[in-house]
Amino acid sequence: MAHINLLPWREELRKQKQQQFAVIAGGTAILGALLVLLVHMQMDGMIESQNQRNKFLQAEIAKLDKKIARIRDLEKTKTALLARMDIIQQLQRSRPQSVHLMDELVKTLPDGVYLNQITQKGASLTMAGIAQSNARVSAYMRNIDDSDWIGNPKLDVIQTKEDKHQRAAQFTLRATQMNKAAEQPEEQG
Repeated sequence: MAHINLLPWREELRKQKQQQFAVIAGGTAILGALLVLLVHMQMDGMIESQNQRNKFLQAEIAKLDKKIARIRDLEKTKTALLARMDIIQQLQRSRPQSVHLMDELVKTLPDGVYLNQITQKGASLTMAGIAQSNARVSAYMRNIDDSDWIGNPKLDVIQTKEDKHQRAAQFTLRATQMNKAAEQPEEQG
């Protein structure tokens, strides 16, 4: 039998298989690298897109915050204006009250009673004066109680003093100014 040497042929086949393996491994590595690169690019694109959305939303939120701040400022201004309007309306309604008050003070004051001082804080009145007797102070309080524009008299202090052989009662009296305009319904015409 003849001897055939198969070693060079096997060697060649082995080299071919190694080359095929190297090509397949290189191709797989390149394909894997391309796949990783594509996935990375896709993720970067998605992140960039989301960042753009976030920036847009932040810009819109900033615009809305400015509008909300402006609305709050307008609401404060509106509240202040409404408060001023209420005060002006109250002043308009109470304008004739001072005239009525002075008129009632004169009408309710009996003979022999003199007022030295009148102080008003809101609807509260404090009157200080001199009367010829305690009975005249009582009469003054009854007149205030019967008045339409002044009411709730309360005597704080009454002192009887003698000056030049005449007795005089110094008194301090508190009362409340009544608001007839608020008690009566407004006439509509």
